Amino acid sequence: MAKLYQRSLLFFALFLCFQVAEAQNIPTPKEHFGFNIGDDYQLANYTQTEAYFKKLAETSKRVKLVDIGKTEEGRSQYMLIITSPENQKNLEKYKEISQRLAHAEGLTPEQAKSLAAEGKAVVWIDGGLHANEVVGAHQLIQMAYNLSSRTDAETNKILDNVIVLMTHANPDGQELVSNWYMREKDPKKRSINGLPRLYEKYAGHDNNRDFFMLNLKETQNIGRQLFVEWIPQIMYNHHQAGPAGTVVAGPPYRDPYNYVFDPIILTSIDAVGAAMHNRMNVESKPGYTQRGGSVFSTWYNGGLRTTTYFHNMIGLLTEIVGSPTPSDIPLVPSRLLPNGDSPNPVLPQKWYFKNSIDYSVSLNYAVLNYAQRYHDELLFNIYQMGKNSIDRGSKDTWSFSPKKIEAINAAAQAGRPASTTTQGGGFEGRGAMSTKYLDTVMKNPANRDARGYILSADQPDFTTAIRFLNALIRTGISVQKATAPFAVAGKNYPAGSYVVKTDQAFRPHVLDMFEPQDHPNDFKYEGGPPIAPYDAAGWTLAYLMNVKFDRIQDKFDGPFEKLPYGELIKAISKALPSGGGYTLSSSANESFLAVNELLKGGAEVYRNTADGSFYVPASSKAKSILDKAEHGFGMRVTAAQKPAKAVKIAPSRIALWDTYGGSMDSGWIRFIMEQYHFDATVIYAPDIDAGNLKDKFDVIVFVDGSIPAYSPNVSIGAGARGGFGSPAPETIPEEYRARLGRMTQDKSIPQLKKFLEAGGEIVAIGTATNLATHLNLPVRNAMVELIGGLEKRLPAEKYYVPGSVLNVTLDKNQPANWGMDNTADVYFDNSPVFKLSADAVSSGKIKPLAWFANATPLRSGWAWGQSYLQDGVAAFEADYGKGKLFAFGPEITFRAQTHGTFKWMFNQLYK
Repeated sequence: MAKLYQRSLLFFALFLCFQVAEAQNIPTPKEHFGFNIGDDYQLANYTQTEAYFKKLAETSKRVKLVDIGKTEEGRSQYMLIITSPENQKNLEKYKEISQRLAHAEGLTPEQAKSLAAEGKAVVWIDGGLHANEVVGAHQLIQMAYNLSSRTDAETNKILDNVIVLMTHANPDGQELVSNWYMREKDPKKRSINGLPRLYEKYAGHDNNRDFFMLNLKETQNIGRQLFVEWIPQIMYNHHQAGPAGTVVAGPPYRDPYNYVFDPIILTSIDAVGAAMHNRMNVESKPGYTQRGGSVFSTWYNGGLRTTTYFHNMIGLLTEIVGSPTPSDIPLVPSRLLPNGDSPNPVLPQKWYFKNSIDYSVSLNYAVLNYAQRYHDELLFNIYQMGKNSIDRGSKDTWSFSPKKIEAINAAAQAGRPASTTTQGGGFEGRGAMSTKYLDTVMKNPANRDARGYILSADQPDFTTAIRFLNALIRTGISVQKATAPFAVAGKNYPAGSYVVKTDQAFRPHVLDMFEPQDHPNDFKYEGGPPIAPYDAAGWTLAYLMNVKFDRIQDKFDGPFEKLPYGELIKAISKALPSGGGYTLSSSANESFLAVNELLKGGAEVYRNTADGSFYVPASSKAKSILDKAEHGFGMRVTAAQKPAKAVKIAPSRIALWDTYGGSMDSGWIRFIMEQYHFDATVIYAPDIDAGNLKDKFDVIVFVDGSIPAYSPNVSIGAGARGGFGSPAPETIPEEYRARLGRMTQDKSIPQLKKFLEAGGEIVAIGTATNLATHLNLPVRNAMVELIGGLEKRLPAEKYYVPGSVLNVTLDKNQPANWGMDNTADVYFDNSPVFKLSADAVSSGKIKPLAWFANATPLRSGWAWGQSYLQDGVAAFEADYGKGKLFAFGPEITFRAQTHGTFKWMFNQLYK
């Protein structure tokens, strides 16, 4: 017995030695980077981080390094899969279990419980999405090392029961920001401020608003892992910075939440949030705030965290303070009194980078410990939510929303007798309401949820509809294709049409992309100012992309073939028609792409001034390019003769305004122009101030934030969404100094006037329409009221439209509107609305292009006081000298999502 004990002891000692030796072979961050993660004045760039991740994968059996795709700047984007060596041997098995449970197709609850018991929880942890929030990427490095090397009981349990997906969300940004910070030899002079350009090539901070559209390469890479490959039960998105007077803001979050969610999502966020918050308190880490302690809600779709809710995942966000340069927790007296949102306030104190790293690692461990304790429950719950969605999409259902609550109240009020008696009216007893009023709304067949949506292949811009469907497919939505003609509800559809049904696990996301968002009226108090949404209030993608679809409320079927999950729709090649020429419809955005290729290839292109379509004479060049267009772009080309009103066109010399630090709106337009093959030169305020603009350009595009408002103080300049200001020239590298400066009233505006007078054209979007005032055009702000005989801007208590979808009417015969319908859905964010001089309109000097024709233009979102918009002009065209100003109040290119209004820019880019 004694010998057996000695042998066991020896074996255990050898095992420990092996464990320690393995841990010692794994390089520490200090051994690799030369400093500890969290040391003051030290940041690692992505080149160093990538090399470290490779070392971890080489030295630890717990780590697998996966290249999930290239970034916009061509770097490899890596994901570390960290779990026990035994689990590493069975990754495909556990991935398949995660997928099957998430899709919930063909599984009974008993089968799901069995799979949940067999599977491993999958948890996503990322960092670095917003690259100037440097804690995120650096906690990722530290956490990867901890999970790769630690041998404590908690870590081992996590590794046994959880598969951790540790993903770098923005490699390009980390390289830029870290190199920028570390360029100063004197550590105390180092600063993240003053970045010369956006930290994501096109989007900057908006990279975290691209997760239902997935335009960018980085978001596409992430989206595939989240929504197609692994479908984790929990995803954790690290950000900065916490509200002043706190350390970190985290889950759970404030109302409103989106009504399409499964309720298990909300209670699960509460549960994991409680585990995170509790661990902070147990470890004596004060300063955590939740719910009303911060601005973050669960309403919006499109963020890395928030899009996961619509896929039945527990999405977590923390916003933490901290910088490699030591900072301070400021004194905010209102934050010092404990309350339900912040029960353990933090005192004012000096704050170090290491503090933030330690907090972040503890929060990661709280999430992972929760996942390992409840791994089977997490797996079963994602199945249950998916099954709930399938069940709801398979029968008649009615979903509540603020408008339906209003309809119930209105029905009760209408049913109440004129007298105040409670007998026989809508109310019974002490204010009780009869359920018949509920039934009038929630049993009304017209109010049922959709069973599915049909996108006909014969719609005018089918290629944009395909882009929309591919956005759905990238986010894991099941799409079906008609293999033959079919009929539903008395309407015939051609083969090649597509169907998206709601009897699928990710039904919340399907509804959110097709149906209007109904944001509640959210005010600080009755009669008080509105509470701004965290981001947009409405974003229905099918509306913004002008996708034509039929909403089907009854069960339907047909010759439908289900596409494999994640497999994108590709263009079907077709032979070119024979004839002397070809017509390309201006209704299709893809036509502009083909036209640009034709013009670059030396082919002739004409514009039919009767309807805006493009005519291309048949030639070997044209045939070669259009044949490629048919194959690559999926665009329709029809045979035609040259129209009587055809005018030959050429590409304009296009300039696109930008600013030092980068404008996100300009970046998105740069992305759009590259996608549709427009060549544009990016210019800055000094380029404009230098003059002679017409010698270089035919058209200049200005975005929101580019043109300053008119002011008697002519030295005032303009800012821009995403810019970081203008540092002193001597503090930045020579290559960026030519970008410094702002658009000003005294230097820039006179040059724009000369440009227009000489025949140049300007496209002004959003607040860039301030230019109309500088030009002294007979245009006024329409969103005003008369007080004491003076026009005053309408206060938010009366009129407030945060990011929402509104409908405008337009004259599609105007050349600026060619290819558009009689109405258009626009993205509107308290955007400029105009009142035009009647005389100027009647003389033809100003032409209204789009206007609000009624008192209820809201399509999706929140529009308080929307009746004030009636008869207001949303867009106009004005003559100035020999040139033209095209002014668009709405955000017609917003985040490269608003395909339905791209033509308002495209039409102005030819001469």
